Amino acid sequence: MVLKRLSQNKLFFYKCSYWNIVLTFDYLYTIHMSDKSITVLDLLDLDLKGHNSLELHCIAGRAGLARELTVSDINRPGLALCGFYEAFSFERVQLFGRGEVAYLEKLEAEGNVDAIKTFLSYHMPCVVFSHSINPSEFFVSLAESEEIPILQTSLDSTEFSQRLLRVFSELFAPKKTMHGVFVEVYGVGILLTGSSGVGKSETALELVERGHRLVADDIVEIRCVNGNTILGQGANKLISHHMEIRGLGIIDISQLYGVGAIREQKEVQIVVKLESWDQNKIYDRIGNGGLTVDLLGVKIPLIEIPVKPGRNLPIIIEAAAMNERLKSMGYFSAKEFNKNILRWIETSEAQRAYNSSEDLY
Repeated sequence: MVLKRLSQNKLFFYKCSYWNIVLTFDYLYTIHMSDKSITVLDLLDLDLKGHNSLELHCIAGRAGLARELTVSDINRPGLALCGFYEAFSFERVQLFGRGEVAYLEKLEAEGNVDAIKTFLSYHMPCVVFSHSINPSEFFVSLAESEEIPILQTSLDSTEFSQRLLRVFSELFAPKKTMHGVFVEVYGVGILLTGSSGVGKSETALELVERGHRLVADDIVEIRCVNGNTILGQGANKLISHHMEIRGLGIIDISQLYGVGAIREQKEVQIVVKLESWDQNKIYDRIGNGGLTVDLLGVKIPLIEIPVKPGRNLPIIIEAAAMNERLKSMGYFSAKEFNKNILRWIETSEAQRAYNSSEDLY
């Protein structure tokens, strides 16, 4: 175990040579992840289960499994097989269904093999046959010579397309890591941020004790899915459900509180910034401030909570989660309060109180 301290930035680095894990603590930081290189072999190796499973396997062209997937989309090559190659999206995954296979059989029966050779001459990442269809020996031999992977799935074309696009949205989603603690409170994903030592982990531990769930502690990886949804999870599955409590050390939440106290990922719906109480700062006391924070281009509601002795942070965060659920159902407490005040001002009782010389308050 190697420990190194950089005194200027007050950052601590823990590196375990066995797992090759690097943990960073202190202060909020954001690191944009570099573009990930995804190959056809990586796609085949994905551990997808249930309704996410692609049911893919390679039947030919294994020499080309190292080809990279650079575009998160699918192409149906019917027009290309007919000879129309303008705007041909050869860099996409080429999907052959029953219609395309029937046309391939027609081309081979007519001896028009040049159309197939032209199609396979493009540097495409892979070709997928749905419905467990087996391509002809001629097509396979051409693909082998061009080192184009030929994949097969038992799914129909529509279902496979939907599942693959979902997988692509995950793989190609923009990502970054943040220093914070991510918890689920009453079904609402809350990302706790703030400087080191402000009490993020202790607050999250109390929330877990009250029946809520931990998603990640200290290093949270967020990614933008579908352009408007921010999903958060632990940056490393080996340590995401462990917490560092000063004076206590590292604890395993899943072992202490059971698997019901953890969650693998969750949508980030609120960002709560914990900060030391500043007497010179004006904090929101009504709830109509409308503060937001930009995470990968998506505006997320931001709540700033000052920390001082005696404040019950977990119950404040629980109230924030329930208030957010009310907002999602169309009820805004601050706006309703404002409407009630305006209605009272318009009443005769308010006018009498205003015109009276007596101090009624």
